Amino acid sequence: MLLVSNHLSALDTLVIPTAASRPVQFLIKSSFFTDSGPLGGAKRWFFTSIGGVPVHRTTGRDARAALDAGVSILRAGSVFAVFPEGTRSRDGRLHDGHGGAAWMAHETGATIVPVGLIATATATPFGYLRRGAPRLEVRFGTPLDLDDLDGLPGGKARREITERMMAAIAALSGQERSGSVNASSRD
Repeated sequence: MLLVSNHLSALDTLVIPTAASRPVQFLIKSSFFTDSGPLGGAKRWFFTSIGGVPVHRTTGRDARAALDAGVSILRAGSVFAVFPEGTRSRDGRLHDGHGGAAWMAHETGATIVPVGLIATATATPFGYLRRGAPRLEVRFGTPLDLDDLDGLPGGKARREITERMMAAIAALSGQERSGSVNASSRD
Protein backbone atom coordinates (compact mmCIF):
# COMPACT_ATOMS: atom_id res chain seq x y z
CA MET A 1 0.00 0.00 0.00
CA LEU A 2 1.26 3.45 -0.96
CA LEU A 3 0.08 6.36 1.17
CA VAL A 4 0.32 9.74 -0.58
CA SER A 5 -0.07 12.87 1.52
CA ASN A 6 0.19 16.61 1.58
CA HIS A 7 3.19 17.92 3.51
CA LEU A 8 2.86 20.85 5.90
CA SER A 9 5.30 20.17 8.73
CA ALA A 10 8.17 17.98 9.90
CA LEU A 11 5.56 16.55 12.26
CA ASP A 12 3.85 14.83 9.31
CA THR A 13 6.26 11.88 9.33
CA LEU A 14 5.22 11.19 12.93
CA VAL A 15 1.50 11.86 12.62
CA ILE A 16 0.78 9.48 9.74
CA PRO A 17 2.37 6.38 11.33
CA THR A 18 0.64 7.19 14.61
CA ALA A 19 -2.76 7.30 12.90
CA ALA A 20 -2.19 4.33 10.58
CA SER A 21 -3.26 0.84 11.53
CA ARG A 22 -0.09 -0.73 10.06
CA PRO A 23 3.61 0.21 10.30
CA VAL A 24 4.52 2.88 7.74
CA GLN A 25 7.90 3.66 6.16
CA PHE A 26 8.91 7.07 4.73
CA LEU A 27 11.57 8.74 2.65
CA ILE A 28 13.41 11.08 4.99
CA LYS A 29 15.99 13.74 4.17
CA SER A 30 19.42 12.09 4.35
CA SER A 31 20.91 14.79 6.59
CA PHE A 32 18.84 13.38 9.47
CA PHE A 33 20.94 10.22 9.21
CA THR A 34 24.37 11.85 8.90
CA ASP A 35 24.49 14.51 11.62
CA SER A 36 27.23 13.95 14.19
CA GLY A 37 27.31 14.17 17.96
CA PRO A 38 24.75 12.98 20.48
CA LEU A 39 21.86 14.80 18.77
CA GLY A 40 22.87 13.33 15.41
CA GLY A 41 23.01 9.86 16.92
CA ALA A 42 19.57 10.33 18.48
CA LYS A 43 18.13 11.47 15.15
CA ARG A 44 19.73 8.53 13.35
CA TRP A 45 18.34 6.06 15.90
CA PHE A 46 14.88 7.65 15.86
CA PHE A 47 14.44 7.86 12.09
CA THR A 48 15.81 4.35 11.61
CA SER A 49 13.47 2.99 14.31
CA ILE A 50 10.39 4.47 12.63
CA GLY A 51 11.35 2.94 9.28
CA GLY A 52 12.85 6.02 7.68
CA VAL A 53 14.56 5.57 4.34
CA PRO A 54 17.25 8.22 3.68
CA VAL A 55 16.90 10.19 0.47
CA HIS A 56 19.53 12.43 -1.07
CA ARG A 57 18.03 15.24 -3.09
CA THR A 58 20.98 16.36 -5.14
CA THR A 59 21.17 14.21 -8.25
CA GLY A 60 18.90 12.16 -10.46
CA ARG A 61 20.79 9.01 -9.47
CA ASP A 62 20.04 9.69 -5.80
CA ALA A 63 16.35 10.20 -6.56
CA ARG A 64 16.27 6.94 -8.50
CA ALA A 65 17.84 5.10 -5.54
CA ALA A 66 15.10 6.47 -3.28
CA LEU A 67 12.40 5.34 -5.70
CA ASP A 68 14.01 1.91 -5.95
CA ALA A 69 13.99 1.68 -2.14
CA GLY A 70 10.29 2.53 -2.15
CA VAL A 71 9.59 -0.12 -4.79
CA SER A 72 11.42 -2.72 -2.67
CA ILE A 73 9.35 -1.80 0.37
CA LEU A 74 6.10 -2.01 -1.61
CA ARG A 75 7.03 -5.33 -3.21
CA ALA A 76 7.73 -6.71 0.27
CA GLY A 77 4.09 -5.99 1.13
CA SER A 78 4.82 -3.10 3.49
CA VAL A 79 3.14 0.29 3.70
CA PHE A 80 5.18 3.11 2.21
CA ALA A 81 4.26 6.80 2.45
CA VAL A 82 5.43 9.68 0.30
CA PHE A 83 4.76 13.36 -0.11
CA PRO A 84 4.26 13.82 -3.87
CA GLU A 85 4.91 17.58 -3.54
CA GLY A 86 8.52 16.66 -2.73
CA THR A 87 8.91 19.02 0.21
CA ARG A 88 6.87 20.96 2.75
CA SER A 89 4.46 23.60 1.52
CA ARG A 90 5.67 26.93 2.86
CA ASP A 91 2.55 28.82 1.73
CA GLY A 92 -0.11 26.32 2.84
CA ARG A 93 -1.27 25.56 -0.70
CA LEU A 94 -1.13 22.11 -2.27
CA HIS A 95 1.49 22.10 -5.00
CA ASP A 96 1.61 19.84 -8.05
CA GLY A 97 2.90 16.34 -7.44
CA HIS A 98 6.08 14.92 -8.87
CA GLY A 99 5.78 11.62 -10.72
CA GLY A 100 7.76 9.37 -8.36
CA ALA A 101 4.78 8.11 -6.37
CA ALA A 102 2.86 7.31 -9.55
CA TRP A 103 5.91 5.54 -10.97
CA MET A 104 6.24 3.37 -7.84
CA ALA A 105 2.53 2.50 -7.88
CA HIS A 106 2.62 1.74 -11.60
CA GLU A 107 5.74 -0.45 -11.19
CA THR A 108 4.39 -2.45 -8.26
CA GLY A 109 0.61 -2.39 -8.64
CA ALA A 110 0.41 -1.02 -5.09
CA THR A 111 -2.90 0.31 -3.87
CA ILE A 112 -2.75 4.10 -3.53
CA VAL A 113 -4.48 5.61 -0.50
CA PRO A 114 -4.60 9.42 -0.34
CA VAL A 115 -4.07 11.13 3.01
CA GLY A 116 -5.06 14.67 3.96
CA LEU A 117 -3.27 16.29 6.88
CA ILE A 118 -4.89 19.28 8.55
CA ALA A 119 -3.29 21.79 10.96
CA THR A 120 0.06 20.00 11.33
CA ALA A 121 1.85 23.24 10.37
CA THR A 122 0.33 25.08 13.34
CA ALA A 123 0.48 22.27 15.90
CA THR A 124 2.46 23.04 19.06
CA PRO A 125 3.18 20.97 22.16
CA PHE A 126 0.08 21.08 24.35
CA GLY A 127 -1.56 23.36 21.78
CA TYR A 128 -4.67 21.22 21.99
CA LEU A 129 -5.20 22.67 25.46
CA ARG A 130 -5.68 26.18 24.01
CA ARG A 131 -9.26 27.18 23.39
CA GLY A 132 -9.88 27.66 19.67
CA ALA A 133 -6.65 25.93 18.63
CA PRO A 134 -6.94 24.25 15.23
CA ARG A 135 -7.62 20.55 15.50
CA LEU A 136 -4.91 18.35 14.01
CA GLU A 137 -6.48 15.75 11.72
CA VAL A 138 -5.33 12.84 9.58
CA ARG A 139 -7.88 11.91 6.95
CA PHE A 140 -7.37 8.63 5.09
CA GLY A 141 -9.26 8.52 1.80
CA THR A 142 -10.58 5.61 -0.16
CA PRO A 143 -8.10 3.77 -2.38
CA LEU A 144 -7.84 5.28 -5.85
CA ASP A 145 -9.53 3.33 -8.61
CA LEU A 146 -7.06 3.17 -11.48
CA ASP A 147 -8.56 0.26 -13.45
CA ASP A 148 -9.48 2.54 -16.37
CA LEU A 149 -5.78 3.36 -16.92
CA ASP A 150 -4.70 -0.21 -17.79
CA GLY A 151 -4.37 0.38 -21.54
CA LEU A 152 -2.61 3.75 -21.38
CA PRO A 153 1.08 4.17 -22.20
CA GLY A 154 3.28 4.40 -19.06
CA GLY A 155 3.96 8.14 -19.16
CA LYS A 156 0.36 9.12 -19.73
CA ALA A 157 -0.83 6.70 -17.03
CA ARG A 158 1.66 8.12 -14.51
CA ARG A 159 0.58 11.71 -15.25
CA GLU A 160 -3.06 10.75 -14.74
CA ILE A 161 -2.26 8.85 -11.52
CA THR A 162 -0.37 11.89 -10.21
CA GLU A 163 -3.30 14.19 -11.02
CA ARG A 164 -5.80 11.87 -9.33
CA MET A 165 -3.58 11.60 -6.24
CA MET A 166 -3.29 15.37 -5.92
CA ALA A 167 -7.03 15.92 -6.50
CA ALA A 168 -7.85 13.35 -3.80
CA ILE A 169 -5.37 14.92 -1.36
CA ALA A 170 -6.86 18.38 -2.04
CA ALA A 171 -10.37 17.06 -1.36
CA LEU A 172 -9.25 15.50 1.94
CA SER A 173 -7.11 18.41 3.16
CA GLY A 174 -9.24 21.29 1.87
CA GLN A 175 -6.10 22.98 0.53
CA GLU A 176 -6.13 25.32 -2.43
CA ARG A 177 -4.14 23.94 -5.35
CA SER A 178 -1.28 26.18 -6.48
CA GLY A 179 -1.09 24.90 -10.05
CA SER A 180 2.71 24.71 -9.91
CA VAL A 181 5.44 22.60 -8.38
CA ASN A 182 6.75 23.56 -4.96
CA ALA A 183 9.60 25.99 -5.57
CA SER A 184 11.10 25.49 -2.11
CA SER A 185 13.69 22.73 -2.02
CA ARG A 186 15.48 23.89 1.13
CA ASP A 187 13.51 21.48 3.30
